[in-house]
Amino acid sequence: MTTLPRGSTVRRDAGIYGYERALRRHGLEPVAGVDEAGRGACAGPLVAGAAILPPGKAGIVPGLADSKLLTAAARERCYEQVVRRALAWSVVVVSQEECDRLGMHVANVEALRRAVAKLAVPPSYVLTDGFPVDGLGVPGLAVWKGDRVAACVAAASVLAKVTRDRIMLDLDEQWPAYDFKTHKGYITATHTAALEEHGPSPIHRMRFVNVRRAAGLEPLPEEVDERRLESGS
Repeated sequence: MTTLPRGSTVRRDAGIYGYERALRRHGLEPVAGVDEAGRGACAGPLVAGAAILPPGKAGIVPGLADSKLLTAAARERCYEQVVRRALAWSVVVVSQEECDRLGMHVANVEALRRAVAKLAVPPSYVLTDGFPVDGLGVPGLAVWKGDRVAACVAAASVLAKVTRDRIMLDLDEQWPAYDFKTHKGYITATHTAALEEHGPSPIHRMRFVNVRRAAGLEPLPEEVDERRLESGS
């Protein structure tokens, strides 16, 4: 799950839709993209999105880009366009309890698998962001910075990010002392100060070193600081 089909190439100037066009030329369609949001957060759920965009003009989403590069308003506009234009799309939410039980990497891979499996239209090929995901049932390719260079992955990124941000806004109303509406569960100075003052809330991930420290717990015997393993995507 590391290369494009033999004979296919994607030019550097092919644009964000180049991967899908190259795969379609080899009869591999529909092509799904999958991505997640919240892997590096120490509070709240992990969310994965998957999307299949149609070929041609129908699948061109105005303003589509990596969700992290868009403003909140632009993400919302792209979200509505993706939902309207996609041949199929899905979102999967993995609770903080399951993230703690599985560990972040395993939870991340499992979320991506579930998002692809949930698509109403089965894909023939899957593009993932950054690292390969086994067990999808179809061939695929891990694309470096896939949410910036492949449209279907960018669409999945937007679905995941917007869904998770909405969840974190709701959780902020339940737990206003932590200011989840601002940092969405990622580690910031404000979030750290709230953890130190109030201790962890029920939606914090207890595998994270800073959360366990705020709870007065010893690190797990095999603990590796999740913050150094996971990006803030």
